[in-house]
Amino acid sequence: MSSDPRVAILDAGLPQEHSIGRWLKNYRVLDEKAGDDPEGPEHGLAATSAFLFGPIEPEGSANRPYSFVDHLRVLDEGASLENPLELYRTLGHVEEVLLSRQYEFINLSIGPDVAIEDDDVHAWTSVIDHLLSDGSTFMTIAAGNNGTRDSIVQLDRVQVPSDCVNAVTVGAANCTSSAWARASYSARGPGRSPGVIKPDLMAFGGGKQYFHALVPGIKHNLVPLLGTSFAAPYVLRAAVGVRAILGPDLSPLAIKALLIHAADRNGHDTIDVGWGKIPEDLMQVITCPSGVARIVYQGELKPGKYIRAPIPLPPEALTGKVKVKATFSFASTTDPQDSASYTRAGLEVTFRPHKGKIEDGATNAKSKSFFLKRTFATEEELRSDAGKWETVLHDSKSMYGSSLKDATFDIHYNARHNGRTADKADKIRYAMIITLEAPKHPNLFNEILEAYSALVEIQPQVALPVRV
Repeated sequence: MSSDPRVAILDAGLPQEHSIGRWLKNYRVLDEKAGDDPEGPEHGLAATSAFLFGPIEPEGSANRPYSFVDHLRVLDEGASLENPLELYRTLGHVEEVLLSRQYEFINLSIGPDVAIEDDDVHAWTSVIDHLLSDGSTFMTIAAGNNGTRDSIVQLDRVQVPSDCVNAVTVGAANCTSSAWARASYSARGPGRSPGVIKPDLMAFGGGKQYFHALVPGIKHNLVPLLGTSFAAPYVLRAAVGVRAILGPDLSPLAIKALLIHAADRNGHDTIDVGWGKIPEDLMQVITCPSGVARIVYQGELKPGKYIRAPIPLPPEALTGKVKVKATFSFASTTDPQDSASYTRAGLEVTFRPHKGKIEDGATNAKSKSFFLKRTFATEEELRSDAGKWETVLHDSKSMYGSSLKDATFDIHYNARHNGRTADKADKIRYAMIITLEAPKHPNLFNEILEAYSALVEIQPQVALPVRV
C-alpha cells in the first residue's frame, strides 16, 4: 500500500459509523452549516468502498487498497433546493477542491441529471475541463445511469459533466467475466465532437451480477448495488494502482493512456462502450508477456512544432506478422462558448513504417494511415479535420515485420482559438503508449532494451498486490 498518491472522492459524505477508518486519511465537508443529503452518506461510502476495494465478493476476501483516500462532501442537503439540471452551488464545491490543486487522483460520481447536448457546453463541463487542462490531474467521472431513457431524442447519452475532454468518463459493464456487455442502465455515447468517444472506459458496475460495497456501520457488511457511480471509482482504483506500483515517473496522462491502451471492446460498438473495458487484472496493464514490448513517451509539445517518436525495434529484422498499437493522450484548454471547436489543441500524427521507402523528391519516408476515423462519425466529420482535435487517439495495425525499419510517429501540435489558427498558444502535456507484438520473437522486450540505451525500464516501486 502506497502513501504517495493524493486521492479524493468527491461525493455526498460519509455516515457517522463506517468501517473504512484505517484507510481514510481525511474527511471534509465543504459547507459545515449544511446537513447531509438523506441518502448521501450511503452513496458516498459505497463510492469510497469501490475505490478502496473494488467489488467485494460476498463470503470472500476483499482486495487490498492501493492507497489511502480523502472523502470530501461536495453534495449535501442544500442540493434539494437547487435546480437538479444545474446544481451550481454543488459545482462551486467541486471547483473549490480542484482549485486547491491538492489531489492528483479524483473521482466524481454526482452531477446534474441531464444528458449532454451537441450545441451547448454545460457550466459543469466548462468549469471542470478548464481546471483539468494542465494535465496534472487524473479524474474519473460516472457516465450516468440514464441508459434506458428515450434513445430517439438521445436522453440516454452520457450525462453532464461526463462530456469533459480532459477527464475519464466511465460506463458500467454488467459483469466481470469475458462475456461482459454494457449494463442496460449505463449511459451511451456519442459524446460531443470533439470528445466524440464517450464513455472513455468501461468497468464493472453491476448488472447480471451485483457490485457489492460496504454499508454504514462498524461491521464489514455488504450491500448489492448497480451504477456507474461505482464503476468510476473502480477505474480510479486501477489508475492509483498503476501509480502505487510503478511510482511517480508516470504522469496522470500516461496512466490514462495506459488504461485506454489496455481496454478491450469485446466486439461491442464504440457508441456503447467507448474504448472498451479495463482488465480486471491490473498486471495486464503494466506487464509485458512474451513477444511483447511496450514503450511510454511523455512530455510537452510546443505549438506549430514537430517531434519524431521512434518505434524501438531489435537490431535484427522482425519476422512474421507483427502488431503495432498506439495511444496518444493530451490535455487541452477549451473554448466553452464554441462547442464545435471546443478544444484548442489538436495533434496530427503521421506514421512512417519504413525509412528506406522514400518517394522521388521527398525528404521523409512514405507515410501510412494509422488512426482511422470512427465508424459512427457523421459524413461532415469524415470530410473535415474533426478527428485531429480529439484529446485521445487510439488504434492498431497488423503488418509483416519486414515492412518495419526505423519506424516513427511524427507528431505536429496545432493550436486554435475560437475555431481559427491561434497566434499564441501554450505548451501542452502529452503521453504516448506504443506496443509492439511479435509472436516469433519471445525475447522482444530484452532485445529492444539492449539495443536502445536511452530507454529506461519501468520497475515496480512496491510489492505487487496480493489478496487479503
